[in-house]
Amino acid sequence: MNLLAVETSCDETAAAVLDADRRVLGSVVLSQDEVHAPYSGVVPELASRQHLKSIGWVVEECLYRAGLKLPGIDAYAVTQGPGLIGSLLVGLSFVKGLAYYFHNPLIGIDHLEAHMEAAFLEKPGLPFPCLAMVVSGGHTSLFFLKKRFHYQLIGRTRDDAAGEVLDKVAKFLDLGYPGGPIIQQLAEKGDPKKFPFSPPRMKDGSLDFSFSGLKSAALKKIKETGMSKVHAGLADFLAGFEEAIAWAVLDRFCRAAGIYEPKSLVMSGGVARNKRLRMRFLDFAREQGLEAYVPSPQLCTDNAVMVAGLAVEKLKSAKRKAWGLDLDAYPRFIS
Repeated sequence: MNLLAVETSCDETAAAVLDADRRVLGSVVLSQDEVHAPYSGVVPELASRQHLKSIGWVVEECLYRAGLKLPGIDAYAVTQGPGLIGSLLVGLSFVKGLAYYFHNPLIGIDHLEAHMEAAFLEKPGLPFPCLAMVVSGGHTSLFFLKKRFHYQLIGRTRDDAAGEVLDKVAKFLDLGYPGGPIIQQLAEKGDPKKFPFSPPRMKDGSLDFSFSGLKSAALKKIKETGMSKVHAGLADFLAGFEEAIAWAVLDRFCRAAGIYEPKSLVMSGGVARNKRLRMRFLDFAREQGLEAYVPSPQLCTDNAVMVAGLAVEKLKSAKRKAWGLDLDAYPRFIS
């Protein structure tokens, strides 16, 4: 079995082909960073238009790398949501057309579930129950996985996502886009103790996140200190800001571990590429005596390999072999 998956939830147009053993036969990810850089953020209308221009080439190039043509594909998968509706509909409509023409199964995949699957794709032996967090530009969500395909949302951001806050601070300092990787590079030589931030807390004691207060505190310090991209204390400031975000993420892991008693921890999503956050996360897991895994950087960002990997597993475990074409896109995680 060869499965073709397409991912267009935000601003990356991606396609991947995996076989029944989840070996990657071909993968292509086309970024739109140059399109959105002038606006320091993703413009939904531009994103969907760019997907329309690119999706045919991306799928064709992916098949070429896999050494296959469309008749050699046995099943299809596509991201249904959450994400930008316009972008999702481009991928969904494209793959629906292929599935209809070739009379092959079509599997809808949740974007957040796919991000978590990236860890199990590279390290299939992770034990359950598992605590998994997706940290990205659009999502900061904590899940409890009692068993395979069992996703219980136990915490989510109530306002800005962690990656969104990084991008906004980078925009305010005129550092460039996307902000997360730029901040990481500049913060590597900084001392986080010189610019401490009060860690964000939820007054109701829930496992939810709120990063808007941290963003406001950062903007206040920028104004008070005259911080800029040429300021001598920029690296220290950014290191302190990164440290506060890492602390917020690990605090939820720590509290959730005490409640749910997991056997393993997973962190995925675009912000999981951040070196400081990865190091803090793995140190925490070792201290707790828990197995932990962060996907490789190329599987942390949006890609179709993780979508295809989850689809192959779901197709194998499906009781019914016929999958309809009545899939629809949705903007938020459906718990």
